[in-house]
Amino acid sequence: MTKIGFDNDKYLKIQSEQIRKRIGSFDGKLYLEFGGKLFDDYHASRVLPGFHPDSKITMLKELRDQAEIVIAIHAGDIEKNKVRGDLGITYDMDVLRLIDAFTGNGLMVGSVVLTRFAEQPAAIAYEKKLKSLGIKVYRHYPIAGYPSDIPMIVSDEGFGRNDFIQTSRPLVVVTAPGPGSGKMATCLSQIYHEYKRGVHAGYAKFETFPVWNLPLKHPVNLAYEAATADLNDVNMIDPFHLEAYGKTVVNYNRDVEVFPVLNAMFEKIAGVSPYQSPTDMGVNMVGFCISDDEATQKASCQEIIRRYYQALCEKRKGNTGSEPAYKIELLMKKAGISVTDRPVVMAANVRAEETGGPAAAIEMTDGTVLTGRTSPLLGASSAMLLNALKYLGNIDPSVDLLSPNVIEPILQMKMDHLGGKRDSLLHLNEILIALSIAAVTDPAAQKAVEMLDALKGLEVHSSVILSQIDEQVFKQLGVNLTCEPHYEGTNFYHK
Repeated sequence: MTKIGFDNDKYLKIQSEQIRKRIGSFDGKLYLEFGGKLFDDYHASRVLPGFHPDSKITMLKELRDQAEIVIAIHAGDIEKNKVRGDLGITYDMDVLRLIDAFTGNGLMVGSVVLTRFAEQPAAIAYEKKLKSLGIKVYRHYPIAGYPSDIPMIVSDEGFGRNDFIQTSRPLVVVTAPGPGSGKMATCLSQIYHEYKRGVHAGYAKFETFPVWNLPLKHPVNLAYEAATADLNDVNMIDPFHLEAYGKTVVNYNRDVEVFPVLNAMFEKIAGVSPYQSPTDMGVNMVGFCISDDEATQKASCQEIIRRYYQALCEKRKGNTGSEPAYKIELLMKKAGISVTDRPVVMAANVRAEETGGPAAAIEMTDGTVLTGRTSPLLGASSAMLLNALKYLGNIDPSVDLLSPNVIEPILQMKMDHLGGKRDSLLHLNEILIALSIAAVTDPAAQKAVEMLDALKGLEVHSSVILSQIDEQVFKQLGVNLTCEPHYEGTNFYHK
């Protein structure tokens, strides 16, 4: 069973206190660049067992009377219909989703800023759409020589050309649908305009990872590198912090590389920089809330292995090259782990070899590993899932939760009327719908349905890459899925 290793209540308390303290250290106005996911931060909850996926939103809700939110979106991303890989929706649609989510949590969304706006037709159309919905929209423009030409950037032709975003709260949280949206530039542009108006506003950065006060090779920090392997982020000792304070802390390459430029901008705007290092800019208190370091190390090692399999599968799908998987393999060596440290991997692959077909395995909270194999009526994942529900509900393993009389007509309908192939099987969502219908008259099926929430956080491995539908169902159930990097068949096209 996964042990709790993080004190979430303590985190909510001291993180909000730290942000209030940072607001007070400036002229009562702080622009807070919010990196990572504000909602559904499942990476953090996996590597810090006990961290709630929506902790950051809960923390902001404690500051709701002081905070307003500005959402930045790169105009070029609107033009090219950039898609969020985790949600499968475009960035422009995600802005609307974020606005609904923030307002639904009682937080004020002040405006949207179109960054690097260059009269892109799609961006202009999007601007009109937002305004028609009653949303304030501002434009920030490309700046020649950004970020190195400080005199140009910090001038009327640089930041001064940007619209000044009207804000009314002491804390302005600047967030975005994804990386590269211009959050930092938005904050700095605002500080430039605030100083011209006599307001000595400040800037701070909220990034959960890497955790600055954990060792460089701590598994939590290695897991962050694994999660960003496709971005080439590298954790490193902050040399500026070491020189200024004689203390060893961890940051990552992009913040360290940009700090001299950022520092020069602060000096140009305010006359003096408030920070001696990129770590100084952060307000992250996660490292102070780890209650069981051994539990977080164990959980983080599992996350590294999961990221390794994810990278292998993305390579097999043709979405990435070999570099991310190679990088994570090196991280696994640093952590002293291998795929054999994930029990479900061996179990699924051994079962697949025994049966000559796809297989899947799931590890229960007590350490028991259950498997499922492919049969004429059930796919391996479906069989495994039903076995897990029977185990959780103390249902006799010999009981058929779904009889062939239920499954066969559904398969026949798929083949005869929905264009399914003769060898097609039911997807997990179809199995769960059938199970919920059976639960109306079958007490065992009803008990199995009641056990669905108990699957959350369990580990699963498949001997083949699953369909997008099955992957999504596992995600909705909160199951941590990995797959071997190959498909069941030899076709070139896989749905």
